[in-house]
Amino acid sequence: MTPDSSFLVALPLILLIPLAIAGLTILNAGLTRSRSTAHVLLASLCAVAVAMLVFTIFGFSIAGFGSEGHTILVGGQGWNWIGNGRLFARSVSFDEPLGPLVLLLQIFSVGFVALIPVASGAERWRIAAVCASTAVLAGIVYPLFAHWAYQGWLRELGFIDAGGAGSIQCVGGISALCVAWIVGARQGKFTQEGIPTAMPGHNAALVLFGCLLALVGWLGLNTAATALLAPGQVAVLALAAVNTVLAAAAGAVAALVGTRVRFGKPDASLTANGWVAGLVAISASAPYVKPAAAILIGSVVGGAILFAIEVLELRMKVDDPAGAISVHAVGGIWGLLALSIFGNAERGSFLAQLLGVATLIGLVLPITYGLNLLLNRFLPYRVEPIGERQGMDLFELGAGAYPEFVTHREDFMRR
Repeated sequence: MTPDSSFLVALPLILLIPLAIAGLTILNAGLTRSRSTAHVLLASLCAVAVAMLVFTIFGFSIAGFGSEGHTILVGGQGWNWIGNGRLFARSVSFDEPLGPLVLLLQIFSVGFVALIPVASGAERWRIAAVCASTAVLAGIVYPLFAHWAYQGWLRELGFIDAGGAGSIQCVGGISALCVAWIVGARQGKFTQEGIPTAMPGHNAALVLFGCLLALVGWLGLNTAATALLAPGQVAVLALAAVNTVLAAAAGAVAALVGTRVRFGKPDASLTANGWVAGLVAISASAPYVKPAAAILIGSVVGGAILFAIEVLELRMKVDDPAGAISVHAVGGIWGLLALSIFGNAERGSFLAQLLGVATLIGLVLPITYGLNLLLNRFLPYRVEPIGERQGMDLFELGAGAYPEFVTHREDFMRR
C-alpha cells in the first residue's frame, strides 16, 4: 500500500479506540455501588480529558515520537533515555500523514491509561485528586516509559510491545495499585480480623455491555498499531484482529469455568474481567502469534486473574472495586512475557521482555508511587468519611445517577 492508502486504513481504526475507553468506563461504573455511579463516570471523563491535554502540551515532547532523544553514556554505550520534542506537539509535521496519526494514537492511548486508576480508587477518590494524579501520569510517567518502549533504550535492546500491553495496560495498572495503596480500602471492606467482605457492583448489564464496547475499541487499538508498525501487510492486520477476538473469548471462558468450579456458579463480574484480561494480554503480541497461541494466552490470563484478585484482597489487603490492578497490571505483564514464549523468535527475546517487566516494576512503580504520595501531601486523595458514607454522587456532585431510586440506606445518610 502507498502511504496515502496506509493512512486511510489506519485512521478509521484509530477512531475506534474511544469505544474501548467508553466500554471500560461503563464496565467500571457497573462494578461499583449505585451511590457512586455518576462520580465514577464523571471522574473517568475528567481523567481522560486531563490526560489528553497534558500529554499534548507536555508529555508528547518527553515521549519524543518523531524526534531524536537525549542519550546518557553508561559504560561507554549511549542509551536513549528521554525524548526532546517541542511542547504542544510542535515537533509533529502535519504535511505528511504518519506524524498526525501517531499523535492521535498516543492521545487516545494516554486517555486509556488515565482511565485505569479511576477504577481502583472508585467510591473514595476525590475528583480534584483524580485530575492532579492524571496530570502527573500523562505528563511524566506514561511518556517516559512510552519513549523507552518504542524508540528508547528498551526498544534498542529488542523489547516489543505492539499494542501497549506494557505502555498502556501495565503503566495504568501500576498507577491503579499506587492509588489503591494511598487511598486505602473502602469503609467496611475488611473486618477487624482483616477478612474482605463482598461489595458487589450494582449493575451487571452495564458490566457486560461494557465488555462488548471494549472489544470493538481494542480491535481498533491492536489493528491500528499493527498498521503503523507493518504498513502494507494486510494479512498481518487481519491476524491481529483475529487474535484479539480469540484472546478475549478464551479469557472469558476460562474465567467462567474457573468461577463455576470454585464457587459452584459462574460469576458475571469475574467473567467480564476475564474477557478484558484476554484483551489486555494479547495487546503486546496480536500481530506476532498464531491463533492457537492467542487462545492459550487468553485462557491462562482468564484463569490467573481469579487468583490475582484473591491474593490482592486476602494477602495484600488491597481494595480494588473493579479488579483493575489484576486485569491490567497482571494481564499486561503476562502479555509481554507471552510474546517471547509464543511469538516469532526474531521478535521480543525473553530477556528483553523480562527487562521491560523489570523496568515497569523497578522504575515505573516507585516513580509513580512517589509522585502520587507527594501529591497526596498537598491535595488529599481520599474523601472525608461522611462523603464515603453518603456516596460520592451526593457528596461531590450533589445528585445521584438514579434519582428515582433509593440508593442509600438510612444509616448512610446520618452525619
